[in-house]
Amino acid sequence: MGRLDGKVAFITGAARGQGRSHAVRLAQEGADIIAIDVCKQLKAVRYPMSTPEDLEQTVKEVESLGRRIVSREADVRDAPALQKALDEGISQLGGVDIVLANAGIGPGGDTTPDEQWDEVVDVNLKGVWNTGRVAIPSMIERGEGGAIVLTSSTGGLVGPGMNYPGTLAYIAAKHGVIGLMRSWANYLAPFSIRVNSVAPTTVRTPMAGGGDIKRILDHSPHLAASLLNAMPVDAVDPIDISNAIAWLVSDQARYVTGTVVPVDAGNVNRR
Repeated sequence: MGRLDGKVAFITGAARGQGRSHAVRLAQEGADIIAIDVCKQLKAVRYPMSTPEDLEQTVKEVESLGRRIVSREADVRDAPALQKALDEGISQLGGVDIVLANAGIGPGGDTTPDEQWDEVVDVNLKGVWNTGRVAIPSMIERGEGGAIVLTSSTGGLVGPGMNYPGTLAYIAAKHGVIGLMRSWANYLAPFSIRVNSVAPTTVRTPMAGGGDIKRILDHSPHLAASLLNAMPVDAVDPIDISNAIAWLVSDQARYVTGTVVPVDAGNVNRR
């Protein structure tokens, strides 16, 4: 038996990277998955974003574990589209017990400062708000509690000195995610719905150049001090974040709410 047998998890940004890792890890624990991803390129993003084929691979990996999965292409900035995708997933799998607001982008595309700011904040903060606001009402109505994890970053816990619009937008959004988490944690506690955040350091995903720090610094040398971990690793793996989340959404963490769990190899503590 898994820690999440009989649970349904709604995961955004699930086509690859951390999102796919989370979907597979929770499926290993017995959860069924509603997987959402935008599967298209955004202007403010330098690296290649996910594709429909990436999302299909997530489906294959979850189904290989004997779990059910419903996948949809949807943009977290579009609340009606997100609601439609969630409702279709619930109609097939049942009510949602777990929400992972994981979708996010890193800055760096060849756009104007205003376009950088707007797109990064819209995806990384408004998208998290949209994810919660489409899922929370049904969780409250069911009356069975639940667990929500909002993905922040070490960038949501510190303020590196810089003045680059895209990076500032990322930092501001990730700080905002933690504020949103704390408010939702208090609002939802009477319903036995727990809300927490994870704050990863650099993770080996396409967004972070596969964890290649040199590649990141070639484009963003101002991040050098921010990316230095206390432990002798440049980056952690997606599964390291997934393992923390699997614990946070399980009954083993049944009284943990309103907190940030850094999975950062000592990055924040080093400062």
